[in-house]
Amino acid sequence: MTVSVSRDDIRAAAARIAPHIRRTPVWTLPHAFGHDGEVCLKLEFLQHAGSFKPRGAFNTLLSRPIPAAGVAAASGGNHGAAVAYAANKHGIKARIFVPEISAPAKIAVIRAHGAEVTIGGARYDDAQRACDAHVAATGALRIHPFDADTTIAGQGTVALEWEEDAPGLDTVLVAVGGGGLIAGMARWWAGRITAGWPGIGAARTRRSRSSTTPGESTAAMRCGSRSPPIIKSTARCSGCSARSRS
Repeated sequence: MTVSVSRDDIRAAAARIAPHIRRTPVWTLPHAFGHDGEVCLKLEFLQHAGSFKPRGAFNTLLSRPIPAAGVAAASGGNHGAAVAYAANKHGIKARIFVPEISAPAKIAVIRAHGAEVTIGGARYDDAQRACDAHVAATGALRIHPFDADTTIAGQGTVALEWEEDAPGLDTVLVAVGGGGLIAGMARWWAGRITAGWPGIGAARTRRSRSSTTPGESTAAMRCGSRSPPIIKSTARCSGCSARSRS
């Protein structure tokens, strides 16, 4: 599949969602985590709903016509909270599908933002199938947590802000679940600095770190179709010897 998210898409997403998200701070620490130089953190856990995911949710909501059936999403927790938050801010009906292993606290947050929650299936992929069936039956707008260009562009705004607020980064480490965050960030920095995910034997760098959002144990079992081409062409595993170039 051709890589379809550009830096211009990310710039447009940043302008589109700016009134609705927080510009989260960066925090630079000297000699942290065993590094010889500085380590810079992008504090996305301070974002609305507790993670970076409202960026992609708002970008999708504001880029697409909203049907009468509202919006729907599958989630282990964080994406569902983000979609519920974004939908609530715009008075849009939202239905979130979560697997049975989702944390009760995350389900409570989704409901607190006004979304209807459907619990079922053992894993995230089961919830995604239920969501897809609901979208097919009702015409609701699906907001995918990672496998959509609008999601990837929205998550890429993390990198845009980070570069503006902390120029001079040479390597960025990104937590990876379904791949939406690293795909967006890798597209922003493609060909200019290394964007990758932590692996065994991660290399020491002058200034590096991921956006600090806790991962989800209920993450997708595989990436979608849009993230892998971006990741393969522009990112690397920091513990691997092989590297793909765009």
